[in-house]
Amino acid sequence: MEIILALVVAIAVIIFGALISIGNERQRGALDGIREQTALWASQDLRLKREKLAREVKVDDPVKWLNMVVTRACGESLDLTVAEVFDTPQTLVCMDENSQQVAISLASPTDVRRMKRERKNKLLGMGNGHPLLNLPQRVEQVEISILNGSIFFDLELPLAWELLSGMKITGIDKVWMYR
Repeated sequence: MEIILALVVAIAVIIFGALISIGNERQRGALDGIREQTALWASQDLRLKREKLAREVKVDDPVKWLNMVVTRACGESLDLTVAEVFDTPQTLVCMDENSQQVAISLASPTDVRRMKRERKNKLLGMGNGHPLLNLPQRVEQVEISILNGSIFFDLELPLAWELLSGMKITGIDKVWMYR
């Protein structure tokens, strides 16, 4: 009788633990969804507010613009200079004031992880020299968008990117910095 009671209690504890875990996972997913929706709402709100100001957007000095955007996003001035440009995915490799490499890329961290898994796939057109394939496991990643770059970031980005890299981009409203 005692063995059956202990077995019932153990099974009940396991079932309640599983239910709590499932509930926590659902709650985490819901909170992630709320965070994404809040970021989308904030982006759209900024786009509406800036329409009054955005009559003519231009980027006179793309390196100065890049440094300003990175300073706003990171909270510290890095004084970047563009050292090299890579294609597929488009990436700018810059050097900061301490001669450390900083990669500014159109590829998200998810894309980078996927590319590392498919590293040997020749269809990607990337050699082993692409800086995103050689990133350390725990590299600092900063997403730069209109929320933390500047209110005109998505309008200025295509102009500055073309001046910095010589490559045109369209429909891109965020970049990622890896350092």
